Amino acid sequence: MQQGDFNRTPRYDAEGLVSRLNSLAARLRSSGGLVIYVQHDGPPGDLHHPDEPGWRLLPDLTPQEDDLFVRKTCCDAFLNTGLDNLLKAHGVGQVIVTGNATDFCVDTTVRSAMARGYRTIVPTDGHTTADRPYLSAIKIIEHHHAVWREFISPVGPALLMPCADIGVPA
Repeated sequence: MQQGDFNRTPRYDAEGLVSRLNSLAARLRSSGGLVIYVQHDGPPGDLHHPDEPGWRLLPDLTPQEDDLFVRKTCCDAFLNTGLDNLLKAHGVGQVIVTGNATDFCVDTTVRSAMARGYRTIVPTDGHTTADRPYLSAIKIIEHHHAVWREFISPVGPALLMPCADIGVPA
């Protein structure tokens, strides 16, 4: 959910997505859940390099003081980051994966979370991508929903539902 991606290429339902993610994050915070933002650090010259404006989160996202941040250098939010240790330190056994690039970062992180034994929820309206030369954004999203619903992992397939239907611990 970094500016560089959204400023470069239109993303499917970007405005609605940001609103839904802010609402979901607020519900998670109010129930004592963790909200973790993952930012991609690109190499020098890349629009995701930390010194570039494109690295920043979208301005309409509403991180709060107690939210946590993880920085990554590839599509997988777990690979060579402290995310797994952070989740374990907080006793987290279930994650909700949202974000940008359904077909890259979101998909890779969903698969990685399940492979690590995290029960994984993917909001059907909680991620986005751009149209690609070979497939529209909506078709990419539909395809990944079908894959994640059938994915074989140690904890079963991902659970998919709209953001508004995701219950948070009381």
